[in-house]
Amino acid sequence: MDRGRWGCVLGGDPEQRVVAMRARELGRTPIVVGDDVDIVGDLSGKVDTLSRIVRVADRRTVLRRTADDTDPYERIVVANAEQLLIVVALADPPPRTGFVERAMVAAYVGGLQPILCLTKSDLVQHDEFARSFGDLDLPILLGGATEQIDEVRRTLAGKVTALIGHSGVGKSTLVNRLVPEAYRAVGEVSGVGKGRHTSTQSVALALPHPDGERTGWVVDTPGIRSFGLAHTTPDDVVAAFGDLAEKIEDCPRGCTHLGPPADPECALDTLTGRSARRVQAVRQLLEAVRTNDSW
Repeated sequence: MDRGRWGCVLGGDPEQRVVAMRARELGRTPIVVGDDVDIVGDLSGKVDTLSRIVRVADRRTVLRRTADDTDPYERIVVANAEQLLIVVALADPPPRTGFVERAMVAAYVGGLQPILCLTKSDLVQHDEFARSFGDLDLPILLGGATEQIDEVRRTLAGKVTALIGHSGVGKSTLVNRLVPEAYRAVGEVSGVGKGRHTSTQSVALALPHPDGERTGWVVDTPGIRSFGLAHTTPDDVVAAFGDLAEKIEDCPRGCTHLGPPADPECALDTLTGRSARRVQAVRQLLEAVRTNDSW
């Protein structure tokens, strides 16, 4: 978007692009990157032509966040993405599990598949950090500047994938490798271990693809400093896990599913084996949402 004008592609074909403005009848209907819209007017895509967005279709998935956990205003970051690539550096700045857990919650609740992409593994081994999420079936990829990214390409091919991460973790560098013509600005990490913001707005970029395959897209989002989940409930989180969702129907009203002492009658505590380990992993997510510890 630029000055109220949106870049749109027709039928998902990146070669057929038009510029459109919001029609007056839409009023204040929000439009975000990834939205499917109906447009009318000049669809030739020629220079200085303009069409109008007249309808925003229902969203299949949404990536939402709030400024913090008390903010009443919920922001939709990306619509209709299928995957969320959570980009985390293993060093400089050091990784925090809390950010990954909160991003995972946002993905699960919004209908996206979370994927963890680790960078800077040449500085620190990734195994220990990856083990933190072992019982959540979280796909983990390596996407640092010194690594081959063929597996990342295969994972993103034919999908719409949103990328999020703190500034300075290598997200823009990864985008530039995936889409060489993107020219996303790359910044350095400051002396206090915090990255500088280099991307200022979300933008959808078409991935190069072999002939005959559906075009994949990456949505690069600005580096973030906060990830509030003000409108997320414990039931929302547990419901994302099919093997646990039915069980919480036996929980007492108001159960937060954290287990004793907060919830001594939580039905999840009756599960055994791998399901019990999964419960503990999901409770880590619930605790990350409840406490909002620094990350």
